[in-house]
Amino acid sequence: MSDESLWYLDAVFYELNVRAFFDHNTDGHGDLRGLTQKLDYLKDLGVDAIWLLPIYPSPLLDDGYDIADYYSIHPDYGDLEDFKTFLNAAHQRGMRVITDLVLNHTSDQHRWFQSARNGRGDPYHDYYVWSDDDQKYAQARVIFLDSEQSNWTWDESAQRYYWHRFYSSQPDLNFDNPDVRDEMFKVAKFWLGMGVDGFRADAVPYLFEREGTNCENLPATHAYLKELRHFIDLYYPGRILLCEANQWPKDVRKYFGEGDEFHMGFHFPLMPRIYMAIRKGDVSPLIWVMDQTPPIPDNTQWSTFLRNHDELTLEMVSEEERQWMWEQYAPDPRMRLNLGIRRRLAPLLDNDRRKIELAYSLLFTLPGSPVIYYGDEIGMGDNIWLDDRSGVRTPMQWSNDNNAGFSAAPFESLYSPLIDEGEFSFSKVNVSQQEQDPNSLLNWIRKLLCIRKQNPAFGQGNLQILPCENMSILAFLRESKQQTLLILHNLSPETQRFTLDLTQFQGLNLVGLLQVENSVLISTPEYHFELPSRNYQWLNLIDE
Repeated sequence: MSDESLWYLDAVFYELNVRAFFDHNTDGHGDLRGLTQKLDYLKDLGVDAIWLLPIYPSPLLDDGYDIADYYSIHPDYGDLEDFKTFLNAAHQRGMRVITDLVLNHTSDQHRWFQSARNGRGDPYHDYYVWSDDDQKYAQARVIFLDSEQSNWTWDESAQRYYWHRFYSSQPDLNFDNPDVRDEMFKVAKFWLGMGVDGFRADAVPYLFEREGTNCENLPATHAYLKELRHFIDLYYPGRILLCEANQWPKDVRKYFGEGDEFHMGFHFPLMPRIYMAIRKGDVSPLIWVMDQTPPIPDNTQWSTFLRNHDELTLEMVSEEERQWMWEQYAPDPRMRLNLGIRRRLAPLLDNDRRKIELAYSLLFTLPGSPVIYYGDEIGMGDNIWLDDRSGVRTPMQWSNDNNAGFSAAPFESLYSPLIDEGEFSFSKVNVSQQEQDPNSLLNWIRKLLCIRKQNPAFGQGNLQILPCENMSILAFLRESKQQTLLILHNLSPETQRFTLDLTQFQGLNLVGLLQVENSVLISTPEYHFELPSRNYQWLNLIDE
């Protein structure tokens, strides 16, 4: 593979919901033309790739993950010409675009399912998974515990049960049917032909079902995904597949194959442990999860994040840890959803700038390509009184003007209420004000992303955690062929003094990356540091 085709190893991704970003045509919904107008903002932030949540026609019962047509654009967002214009504009600015490829299921409003309900004789009936009773695949867990009692739902028209791993309005496709497998190749080909730079593949562990298993991570699933990867490499080199598999690292490791399945995979278990470590002031959760993280092929990359469009999932923690996380971060039951927490980054961290910076510093320095969720770069809040996960999907806050500068539509026409009260009100938290403040969170993140891009060890360097007796200190090296970086984090609310064994670096100089300061010679095997409360240092080890 060429260096250019490995662009994702160093990339910073930005996840956004088109509906929530910027409204061009004043109908109260964000749209593709509005997004195109804001591309310079994303470029200035330091974004390399934009990840769009589903933009397809949909009843929007699951914010677009219930797809009714794979080959078009939801009319609220525009049309295919608007998408092409946006895509070209992003590419002109050197940014790539990935879209959601929802393989596992469709909306029950999709024409395939509507036809399938006619019964066994219909050509689309076998596009879905049916049964005459609801006893098959009993070992498969129910994922949306708050809303679904079973993975089977009775269909009165078909007089059979259909299978769904998520909402009952999202019937699962039958990947044992070769026609379905071919259909999804056609979908991928359509959007790749349009020019998208890859896909975030949704809910991939659940594609196939087998009796006597939990219907997750099955060999048939991996076989199909390898076929999809081969197809993309053959006809669309340089495009990527990003795996959404909320699994343990050892299970996600299988989705990388030998560098021949997914290019990238989300590291779900790391995310809650960042919050655990910050609240406890103890690095143990982070060291533990990194110890559980196996090596991956050189042409693959972890995708890391602090928050996203879903709940902060607590599936990959113990029951005791889950209860502790709920107590610490979601004391109000309205803050909880399924096995997770439906809150944004800033409210989770008490809108404490030091904690927020600490979390971002961990995200930007640990292995992986970071994903920023729209609005978190300015510290947007959430609305726990909205249903489901809508509370973390409110309109982007551009200014303190009418409707937060998001839309010129009447307030009552907005797709979602604005956050207009309290410390996270758009009058207090918005892009316009932060752009004018050199010390704002937005400008701080711009600075860190700029520094990250200038230091290749962050994207492609290996990780070596350094022993430290002080359990409030996370010290590690990021080493690549070009450089070695020493990264320090103090998770404690108090100043910490500590010693590291830097014998192997005697004679080198420590140079700070985050601020202008004199280099310091490492002249003794043991080097003494002092870090203020919840502080961090990025240091370059160089021979001067």
